[in-house]
Amino acid sequence: MKASSPRRAADAEHGDWMEKHPSALTWFEPALAAAKGKQIVMFLDYDGTLSPIVEDPDRAVMSEEMRDAVRRVAEHFPTAIVSGRCRDKVFNFVKLTELYYAGSHGMDIEGPAKQSNKHVQANAEEAVHYQAGSEFLPIIEEVYRTLTAKMESIAGAKVEHNKYCLSVHFRCVQEEEWKAVEEEVRSVLKEYPDLKLTHGRKVLEIRPSIKWDKGKALEFLLKSLGYAGRSDVFPIYIGDDRTDEDAFKVLRGMGQGIGILVSKFPKETAASYSLRDPAEVKEFLRKMVKGKGDGGPVKMMNDIVHVDH
Repeated sequence: MKASSPRRAADAEHGDWMEKHPSALTWFEPALAAAKGKQIVMFLDYDGTLSPIVEDPDRAVMSEEMRDAVRRVAEHFPTAIVSGRCRDKVFNFVKLTELYYAGSHGMDIEGPAKQSNKHVQANAEEAVHYQAGSEFLPIIEEVYRTLTAKMESIAGAKVEHNKYCLSVHFRCVQEEEWKAVEEEVRSVLKEYPDLKLTHGRKVLEIRPSIKWDKGKALEFLLKSLGYAGRSDVFPIYIGDDRTDEDAFKVLRGMGQGIGILVSKFPKETAASYSLRDPAEVKEFLRKMVKGKGDGGPVKMMNDIVHVDH
């Protein structure tokens, strides 16, 4: 009996967490009920959301089935990929030109031209393009070279250059060396007070100390699309990382839309709903498209009123 107690406690904890953050698949219709008659706007993280977390970040490819699901969603709803990756890199993974891309944790944003996108409003910007923190690029490059040299002595450590930020991956590092990785990173950053360190899933993120994050990127994209300050808009943000919490908090502050955390394990989050893994994300995206076709809760505003292109 005693041996099973920790398991029962874990199950109880997971059950309590699921009551607070129910499955967006199981509760699909209640979750999307408030979207009826509104313009849905989709925001998707990449790693751990559209692709599985893998040991080598360069091999985090998305499946063709997932690409097709995202493509079909984008046919019906304006869709953005918001990633910590360099924008060019995440585009090369996704390979869909009709999407909006916010790379480097939202600091590098670009979208298709207005005339090529049927989802934008008449008051939207002609072209979506924004870069936050360009003045930090020389410093980021300098820190990248320094960290790359230092990480050569730690087996499995990898420094990824994401243009406006850096990612130090330690997923393939022996656990007893994790502390050494962080100590090396912190020792370098002591010389760069304008940069900050944050933690992700077995990755250390180095970014400029500016007030810009995935939540700010979400707000910027809604404004660029002509949807800012409107009550008939329903943003949906799906992500798995700590950095996605900024976007979840923005949605809660707006009192509109829903945040969906991708996680198999209970964790503190501002998201309202959950999905277990990329496979469930794919199923959710497919249900979004099917729900629109069936005239269910996913009823886009464009089906009800004319939208100027």
